Amino acid sequence: MTNADEHGHPEPPIAGDETATLLGSLERQRATFAWKTGGLDADGLRATLGPSSITLGGLLKHLALVESLYFSLKLAGRSPGAPWDTVDWEANPGWDWRSAAEDTPEQLYTLWRDSVARSRTIVTELLTDAGPEQLARGEWPDGRVPSLRRILVDLIEEYARHVGHADLIRESVDGLTGEDPPGPAVPLTP
Repeated sequence: MTNADEHGHPEPPIAGDETATLLGSLERQRATFAWKTGGLDADGLRATLGPSSITLGGLLKHLALVESLYFSLKLAGRSPGAPWDTVDWEANPGWDWRSAAEDTPEQLYTLWRDSVARSRTIVTELLTDAGPEQLARGEWPDGRVPSLRRILVDLIEEYARHVGHADLIRESVDGLTGEDPPGPAVPLTP
């Protein structure tokens, strides 16, 4: 179970074991991302900043893909599921980023939330058998096989990088700023 601060925001334990600390850190990044992208209409999710083509909607879809690839495919050796398993990635690199503009906010929020929920289920299932040192069932393109620990760290890094993008874009959309949402925790739903 994830720790929470006095407002209910996910926090890693102050002196927890390795698994609780990694999962707590990932949950904090997910919650911050949910806050930075939450409650926007299609225009807000399609807004860009400066010369960048990154949008909040693109970030939602991209992180849904990353969750599915890392936890379903790489960690559990399962299909990443729809829509990822039908995309011709060689013919359409960056499809996740570009196609987000065609999706409604509800589709994007649902896709990301469902991917996170599947990831949590997979990690919980696998942690009943072994700890973070267990090796993934899928391999990287170069043939190496990462541990669950490495996958969790990679996801924390991925979220942290994209939360930074979301910070800037969201501020340009409606002025929302801050490191943590004020008051009670923001759910992972819009």
